[in-house]
Amino acid sequence: MKTHTLAEVQDRLIGKIGTPNRDKFEYELQMDLIGKAIKQTRQERQLTQEELGKLIGVQKAQISKLENSASNVTVDTLLRVFNALQAKVKFQVELPNLTINLGQ
Repeated sequence: MKTHTLAEVQDRLIGKIGTPNRDKFEYELQMDLIGKAIKQTRQERQLTQEELGKLIGVQKAQISKLENSASNVTVDTLLRVFNALQAKVKFQVELPNLTINLGQ
């Protein structure tokens, strides 16, 4: 029985790094991890979804959607959530001739 590395399986099932399918998969995975981190931190801070929503000016339903998948959220909303959860945020954009760093 031949064994395969995780990288080989991912390349075969999802696509090689840099392909559109792989990029989409990696993006969705990161957004899912952000949502789970927000939920875990909110619970550690003993806040309900409704309370967090009130802190940042959105409805409970938007917090629920964010925790389940952060892929459809604005950067502004994410930053307000992280600020309300007292998280340290570092945001870096790299362009060919410019790098921008934002942080709290």
